[in-house]
Amino acid sequence: MIPDHFEVVDFNKKLKSWYLRNHRPLLWRQITDPYKIWLSEIILQQTRVAQGTPYYEKFLLQYPTVFDLAAADEKDVLRLWQGLGYYSRARNMHFTARQVVNDFEGKFPSTAAVLSKLKGLGTYTAAAIASFAYGEAVPAIDGNVYRVMARIFGIKSDILSNEGKKEFLAIAAKLISHEDPATYNQAMIEFGAMQCVPANPDCPVCPFNDICFAFEFNMQKELPVKAKKLKVRQRFLNYFVIEQNGMLAMKERGSKDIWQGLYDFYLHESATLSDSPDEFLNDPFLADLLSKGVITDVPKLYTHILTHQRLNVHFWWIEISEPEAIDLPPGLAFYTKDQVEELPKPILIDMLLKEQAYI
Repeated sequence: MIPDHFEVVDFNKKLKSWYLRNHRPLLWRQITDPYKIWLSEIILQQTRVAQGTPYYEKFLLQYPTVFDLAAADEKDVLRLWQGLGYYSRARNMHFTARQVVNDFEGKFPSTAAVLSKLKGLGTYTAAAIASFAYGEAVPAIDGNVYRVMARIFGIKSDILSNEGKKEFLAIAAKLISHEDPATYNQAMIEFGAMQCVPANPDCPVCPFNDICFAFEFNMQKELPVKAKKLKVRQRFLNYFVIEQNGMLAMKERGSKDIWQGLYDFYLHESATLSDSPDEFLNDPFLADLLSKGVITDVPKLYTHILTHQRLNVHFWWIEISEPEAIDLPPGLAFYTKDQVEELPKPILIDMLLKEQAYI
């Protein structure tokens, strides 16, 4: 909780002074266009600034307004997003652009309460847009802000629990500047990103070390509290890259799994690691395919880490020498090199194709 002797005005003055001296000149700063702010916030979810900035620039170049994004084909949006991961963000972003155009005549709502009802906009993103674009005095609490508040005020509630979120929100509501909420929110986020960092913060130069609970009791490593442990699921994917006459057989992934709307190859998922394609000869299509083609071995096991999953992936490249067309299972179709390059693909697939000098 906030100590009795704590002065909010002094805290905000120190915070703003630190921010004006130290903040990074990011492209989406100092703007009030809600579309650009929204775009930057969606791109930066689960993404480092250095990685996200080129995507922000590409999206603004390709889709300078929400109307342009709403009118785009989802495949083109996913293709431009390729490499950022968490592709549901791109699908939600595209859906929300159409929602803003169709339901709000292309104008983003001006309050966090209404913004939070749009798809893909959580409490933080809605508050960020409302305060940055419209000056609403609502606190934007991301992971950086949770860390700053937990350490300074000694908040030991789990930031992932409903009770913890309510406690943090109550304190944040008391702290926020009503005169300049945009700068306050930007400053809190930046302070967590640059000064009150997760590991080894430089506490001796911190402007709040005289009031910081974590600094006084040496609890920087313990705060904030995040009790829930992430369970990582192991998956074993066996891809068969079918090439005939220079073309590759690919399919669009469906819903209710990773990489929805992206394109991959013929797939067998196994319970354990598989070292040989012979393990899948009970599949009639694959058995027939292997009798007609030559396997070009892709020599290593690929590992791809997602938030909740660890993917262990083998690729077997099968070159079909017969000129006659082969019957492919439903959903699978041949694409030329140029088409394959343009299809939206998981970064792992794109990396393989580049390593094999196919694209």
